[in-house]
Amino acid sequence: MPVRVETYDRTEDAARALSSSRSARFLGGGTLVMRAVNAGDQSFDTIVRLRDPSFSTIRSEGDGYTVGAGVTMAAVAQSRDLAFLAPVARVVGGPAIRNMATVGGNLFATGNYGDFTVALLALGATVNLAGSSGRGIPIDDFLRDRERHATSLVLSVTVPRPREAGAFRFLKVSRVKPKGVSVMSIATYLPQSGGRVQGARVAYGSMAPHPVRATGVERALDGQALDAAAIDRAAAAATQGLNPPTDAIASGWYRTEVAGVHLKRLLAGERR
Repeated sequence: MPVRVETYDRTEDAARALSSSRSARFLGGGTLVMRAVNAGDQSFDTIVRLRDPSFSTIRSEGDGYTVGAGVTMAAVAQSRDLAFLAPVARVVGGPAIRNMATVGGNLFATGNYGDFTVALLALGATVNLAGSSGRGIPIDDFLRDRERHATSLVLSVTVPRPREAGAFRFLKVSRVKPKGVSVMSIATYLPQSGGRVQGARVAYGSMAPHPVRATGVERALDGQALDAAAIDRAAAAATQGLNPPTDAIASGWYRTEVAGVHLKRLLAGERR
């Protein structure tokens, strides 16, 4: 089946073309869509592209940054403003992939490929869609309803700036270094007040169909000093309420067994 490519200069035109047809897909960097084209995916016949420069910009806004959906992992890794996210961007594939893969595309990545979205979830980012009148969608809600947003045009994500150095941490667990597919990824945002964690956010990748919050771990840490006892309680709750999947990379049993080990190392500041 032939695939038609439509290129627009205005976001509203691209958004209209995307939302008006269930057989259209948006092309950002191409790491998802072009893989589908090469695999002979028959579910779409139109590719929509956008040339608006703002789609690929990073700008400071208030207490955070608005990152265009077309910003690549390579651009994130090189940005001084987004230095706290650079270690995450650098573990997304190899150099060729990082030069193509985009922030917006990673929001829709399935299975073991949504590492950057895990970090955004831990940080409490919001997702900005075309036509949303400036009201961002909390990333938790966006991921829960991700299928419903498949025909929406993601313009950008707004990422809060971590309030203190070391509050945000990220770990990717893979069998092949340095650019293997994730067995799991873990991101934590643990701001502290008076020496105690306040507003803990902990997120996992590859532990559910899309990145998810580890609410059991958050409850174990919230209001606690980040000491050995609290870390042990958090590790014990590592997979509470989760049913990790089995795939070609690892079994659900294995993910359940090692999640607490890797979480404990991350919380304790150990390097792997």
